Amino acid sequence: MNDQALSLYITTEHPCGYYQERSSANLIPDPQLPMNAGLYSLLVSHGFRRSGGFVYRPHCPSCQACIPCRIDVSCFKPNRNQRRCLKRNNDLITRVRPADYCEEDYALYVRYINSRHGDGSMANPSPDDYRNFLLSDWGQTLFIETRLNNKLLSIAVSDQLQAGLSAVYTFFDPAEEKRSLGTFAILQQIWLAQVHKLPHVYLGYWIKNHPKMDYKKNFNSLEFYLNQLWIDKHLSAK
Repeated sequence: MNDQALSLYITTEHPCGYYQERSSANLIPDPQLPMNAGLYSLLVSHGFRRSGGFVYRPHCPSCQACIPCRIDVSCFKPNRNQRRCLKRNNDLITRVRPADYCEEDYALYVRYINSRHGDGSMANPSPDDYRNFLLSDWGQTLFIETRLNNKLLSIAVSDQLQAGLSAVYTFFDPAEEKRSLGTFAILQQIWLAQVHKLPHVYLGYWIKNHPKMDYKKNFNSLEFYLNQLWIDKHLSAK
C-alpha cells in the first residue's frame, strides 16, 4: 500500500477481543477520508476488514497472533469433511440477496449471539447493534441465507469487492449445530466467488490454536498475509 497516497493511524490500546489478558490496537485509514467500496477493496487486499463502517487491521504492540487469511478460489478443492458438510446440507435452499434489516434476520441473530456469546458484551443485541455491526452505508453487502422448508437457518454476511468476497460474519440457528453451518457458509461464499469469477474469499484473521479462529486452516488454498505479502499456508512458517 502506498503510504503517500493513504495515511494510516494507530488507535489507542483497548482490551483484546480474543485473549482476556492482552491489550490490542488497530491500524486504521485516515478517519477524514470518506470510505467507499473501491478503497475498501484495496484495504481488504492488504489484510484489513470491517465491523460495520469501521475498517481496521490489528496492530498490537506485543502480539502478532492475528494473521489475515484468504482462500484462492481457483485452486480450492473441498476436503472429505467439507464434502460431507455439503452433502449434509443438500436439503437446504440458498438465496443471495442485498443486505438489509428485517425482523426475521434480527431474531435469528439474537438467538445465535445469546447462545454463543451470552456472557459477553455482544449479548442481547439491539436492532441498532445488529445494523452497526453487519451493515455499512458504502459497501455492496450480501446476505447468503439458507432455509429448510421456509424456515431460516443461517445467514452469511459477505461484502462483494473487486478483490473478492470478504466474509463479515455468519450466524445460524443454534439448534442446527450438527449441520456445521459455519463451514457451509464459507463453502457457499467460495461457490459464489466462483460464479462471479472473483479471485479470493477473505476470511478475516486466523489465530493459531485459538478455539474460535483456528478452524480456518482446514480450508486448502489458504493464504496468509505476512510481511506485506500473501503467502500460501504451506510455505509459511506459521
